[in-house]
Amino acid sequence: MSKKDETPESTASGTGSWTSKAALAGAAIGSAAVAAGLLYASRRKERAEKAKTAALPATPPETD
Repeated sequence: MSKKDETPESTASGTGSWTSKAALAGAAIGSAAVAAGLLYASRRKERAEKAKTAALPATPPETD
């Protein structure tokens, strides 16, 4: 057995290293957070616009 066989392979090259997996997970979490923030903001904007347009008229319509 040679010394080369006894030493573990370096995973710092990026393939299969835990840092690349952690970076990928962080990117996924970050993009999900951005998407959730955009959805929240758009819903809040829609509710605010709906509240402005749904105001009751000053005089109610006449009915017979």
